[in-house]
Amino acid sequence: MNKIPIYALTCFLSLAGVSVEAQDHRPQAVMVNGQDNQVFFHTIEKGQTVYAIATMYGVTPDDIYRLNPDSKKGIKAGAILKIPQRDTVGSTAKRQEDNYLFHTIQPKETLYSLSIRYAVPATAIVKANPGLSTSTFTIGKTIRIPATQVEDLPTTEIKTVNKEIEYTVQKKETLYRICRKFNVSSYELLKLNPKLKEGVKAGMVLKIPVRTEENVTTGPATATLSERDANALLSEPKSIQHVNSVKVALLLPFMTHEAVPSAETQRFIEYYEGLLLAVDSLKSTGCSINLSVYDTGNGTKKLKEILKEDALKEANLIIGAVQNDQIGPVAEFAQKNSIKYVIPFTSKNDDVLSNAYVYQVNTPHSYLYAKAAQGGCDLFADDNIILLNIKDGKEKTEFIETFKGEMKQRNIAFSEINYNSETLAADVEALLKTDKRNVVVPTSGTRDALNEIKSPLRMLAEEHPEYGLTLFGYPEWQTYTRDCLEDFHALNTYIYSNFYADNLSKEVAGFYTKYKDWYSKTLINIFPKYGILGFDTGMFFIGAINKYGSNFENNLDKIHYQGVQTGFDFHRVNNWGGFINTNIFIVHYQSDFNVTRNEVR
Repeated sequence: MNKIPIYALTCFLSLAGVSVEAQDHRPQAVMVNGQDNQVFFHTIEKGQTVYAIATMYGVTPDDIYRLNPDSKKGIKAGAILKIPQRDTVGSTAKRQEDNYLFHTIQPKETLYSLSIRYAVPATAIVKANPGLSTSTFTIGKTIRIPATQVEDLPTTEIKTVNKEIEYTVQKKETLYRICRKFNVSSYELLKLNPKLKEGVKAGMVLKIPVRTEENVTTGPATATLSERDANALLSEPKSIQHVNSVKVALLLPFMTHEAVPSAETQRFIEYYEGLLLAVDSLKSTGCSINLSVYDTGNGTKKLKEILKEDALKEANLIIGAVQNDQIGPVAEFAQKNSIKYVIPFTSKNDDVLSNAYVYQVNTPHSYLYAKAAQGGCDLFADDNIILLNIKDGKEKTEFIETFKGEMKQRNIAFSEINYNSETLAADVEALLKTDKRNVVVPTSGTRDALNEIKSPLRMLAEEHPEYGLTLFGYPEWQTYTRDCLEDFHALNTYIYSNFYADNLSKEVAGFYTKYKDWYSKTLINIFPKYGILGFDTGMFFIGAINKYGSNFENNLDKIHYQGVQTGFDFHRVNNWGGFINTNIFIVHYQSDFNVTRNEVR
């Protein structure tokens, strides 16, 4: 295996920006039964927040609170919110959403009926909503209605049209008389009817060229689809757009000007190195890959130059950019050039809400908490759940409230106690039951909070094994295993996390061995490990394009890559937006010292 020095990557680095002008056209609200569409409706899905919903539609949280006062206290999945159209709230949205109205699908509505109602071609509606299909065009779902452009609609004008008619020669008619009758030359007539050279005979059927003025409709043929053809667009099969060689562009702040790479820069270098290992693994299976690497630096100066490069427009996949001021321009560039764009690190970017080409790997906290609460309730529905309130100023308030809401919705009983260092064991024991497993959920995930509770709970578990004492906790706990691993096993601990690498598994051990063989070093001991993240994202996305083409999103349900550290379960955020990774693991430190990792479905 070839050894690749860390700084060999500088040979690949190059500079390169693009400016995208927002369109100026906006659709107008449609009058229906004497009222315009000033309000539409949104059905809340698990993991959504008021902020995310507002951003999705180009309004503000206050606009939503004004129409839905109770939402200030919190929202829950399945509830319906009134959302104002941007034009009715004086919104100054700057993105492409300015070109759309939003519509909530009502009973008996079809794609064809909406195209007639808004005077917009059915094909334009489908194009504006890449996620639209028979399964997503359903009552209560929201879609975008694009602005009607002049070029989108058919036009009618009077044109001179050349046609041929048939004429039966009458008795005593001559060639000269027929030519005068239809205002054509004998040359044109003889050209269409060679038999006339033998003479004109009564009863002959002649082709006669005529010119006439007619109303002719021009414009996209799809603009005038029949009702059947328009509705059939939703079930149209998607063919795979195969790629001969997968072109990948990696954009990261390698800071090649630094004499000694900072700790942060070293993590990004590890991501690149892990991606190279994925490229090597995929090439060994016959996959052809062309990888280009760019140093974005800080800010947008170097990035703007990168985005001007013609070669970048040919990419099938862009990975990277770290800062939000960089992610926005890259996402816009990817959308303009129909390139899949992977955001591997941050979970706090909004471009995924409106850009169909964006894939956000790091699960946003609200979705993570919703999925974790679901997983916790699936596991502990029949158990005795005890919430241990640790008021250290670093409580997992959002998760705990989500968990409580999920338990209440499922009618799962739970109790709460406040942490007291002197009476913790007695306080917990007073709530334990012998006919059920007893699950303790602390409200803080800090190392200090864990250190405060683990020893008293472990002693209680060892003295009273009949209680089946169990601990349920947080992703950061896996970074405490050096000091807490035995306690985790003793307390039959479960944690939820969107990443986990079992150092004892064959897959992780194999990755470490190959990484050390290539780079003569070990990974930085920080979680998540960026080297493995680079490998997992490369294997998933490059592998997906290689097998299912540049439009692999149509086959996401068939892609089952088992990540070394990260799992992938992408779902489109709405009918027009991108994809977020909603995969989380439930990691179980079993009392027999085994560790399992299962996905929450």
